[in-house]
Amino acid sequence: MDLTNYKTQDIVKKHGFNFTKSLGQNFLIDKQVVMDIVDGAEIGPEDFVIEIGPGVGTLTVEMLKKAKKVTSIEIDKDLIPILEEELKDYDNFELIHKDALKVNFDELIGEEKSVKVAANLPYYVTTPLIAQLLKSGAKFQSITIMIQKEVADRMDAKPNTRDYGSLSLMVQYYAETKVIRTVAPSSFMPRPKVESIIIRLDRLEKPRVKVENEKFLFDLIRDVFNMRRKTLWNGVKNLGVGKADLEKAFEEANIDPKRRGETLTIEEFAILADKIYAYK
Repeated sequence: MDLTNYKTQDIVKKHGFNFTKSLGQNFLIDKQVVMDIVDGAEIGPEDFVIEIGPGVGTLTVEMLKKAKKVTSIEIDKDLIPILEEELKDYDNFELIHKDALKVNFDELIGEEKSVKVAANLPYYVTTPLIAQLLKSGAKFQSITIMIQKEVADRMDAKPNTRDYGSLSLMVQYYAETKVIRTVAPSSFMPRPKVESIIIRLDRLEKPRVKVENEKFLFDLIRDVFNMRRKTLWNGVKNLGVGKADLEKAFEEANIDPKRRGETLTIEEFAILADKIYAYK
């Protein structure tokens, strides 16, 4: 019998834990997948690891064996005593009972030098949490997460593809992406209805493109993809710039306003954002 499979189910049964659907709780029961997350994150003895949604500690315990310290953030109060009991023998473990979306990651990291995020991430929190981590400026090297395949595909998408959009561009602005593997629903309890993917985001030393106003760049991208099937011209009408100035901006950027947003690279979005912003 697979040790992780046995241990996860045994811990759940031992503590009489009941899964909360609204929290997206799907615990790992496949030891190979657990090790693929640990190996994919390249966790070593110098690393301070932040984990979000530890469940009953199946992934946590394997990271504790390799990392300098693991801090796990768990929102479910019913899991706190289970984690405290099961991981009590590890001096390098810290548990925080809090909503990860309300955590100040800069404060949590403090003076740590080698910081990595690794988690079997609850699906419902994936996009807002990744956005928060990337935009926060927190000093982590990488984020290695298991997430819904559909979201991972969007993160890793390239221009002129169906999955390419605002999430793709936000991730590309801050990080390099690397897909580690696909994970079947049978690797979890309870089984989700979709496949998952382990993906690593390696933070760039500085954003991929330089722009005059970062917020304006993302406002532009958001507006364009809110009207995905329309032309760029239709997508930029609400940015507070007059028609004549918009025409000048497109001309100066050497970008055809009849193109669709999904055809633009992040470099082209940066050029267009700067040209339009100059007329605000």
